[in-house]
Amino acid sequence: MHEVDMTKCLLLSMNQWQQQHAPAIPSVQRVHLQVGAFTCVEPDQLVFTWGVAVQGSWLAGAELVIETVPLLGRCLQCNGTYTPSPEAAYRSPCCDHPMEEIVSGRELRIRSVDYSLPEPPPSRPDLSLTAAAAA
Repeated sequence: MHEVDMTKCLLLSMNQWQQQHAPAIPSVQRVHLQVGAFTCVEPDQLVFTWGVAVQGSWLAGAELVIETVPLLGRCLQCNGTYTPSPEAAYRSPCCDHPMEEIVSGRELRIRSVDYSLPEPPPSRPDLSLTAAAAA
């Protein structure tokens, strides 16, 4: 089950992203992920492992939203793009040439993160300057 490994990599990426906002800790509502159809990742399993992994962490309650990217191949014989299928042995429907180039379908990336940052504390007037000015 490589969904667990994918979740670990996703958490590592999110933790690195969170460090860019330090010392603030972003409140994450959703993480939008693109997952290619040819990655052999089961989206429902990935959502499940994400939900378990983020419990009790700074990402607790953050929803994982998955956009599936279809598999597209390019035929190098006729230069056309097509949707390969296992039933056709991934061969080009125009000339029956084997698939040699994958245009899309192997993606596994964070597309965007819906988040907010905590409000900074209100600034206070510098009382030492005010007291010195009054003296």
